[in-house]
Amino acid sequence: MSFENGILNLANWAGNVILPTLAGLFIAAAILRFSKSLDYSHALYGAFACLMVSGLTRAMETFASQRAWNDPDQYWVAGLTLVNWICNVILPVYAALQVVVGAMHLGVDHHFNPTAKWMRHFAAAGFCLMVSGLLRLGEFFVTHGTGGVT
Repeated sequence: MSFENGILNLANWAGNVILPTLAGLFIAAAILRFSKSLDYSHALYGAFACLMVSGLTRAMETFASQRAWNDPDQYWVAGLTLVNWICNVILPVYAALQVVVGAMHLGVDHHFNPTAKWMRHFAAAGFCLMVSGLLRLGEFFVTHGTGGVT
């Protein structure tokens, strides 16, 4: 067994076993503190932090393990997967959140000027969907291309 393999196994064990278990303990502590009318927010923050680190560890495993360890395109594929995930998952979800926030500001603020908060949120949602759509259009052209100009 090599040192690098040992570090990899330690990271897998910590990210897949220990951190979700600690998150469960933090949630149990938060429930106990809530039942006693004490401040429970720090325990919930600890639980969310454990789950986020566990999720990021699993995401990095997925990004890095798509190719063999000696494949020269490993970094390219990992970067490509990260860009696809951000543009195809994160940006549409963020656009939906911006539409909701814009609708909430539209109910409060009825000004129709370019600097209104609701217009900024709707514009941000449109830009997010535009970037996501352009990436998907580029992916379509690359996968269904003719292999060159004829």
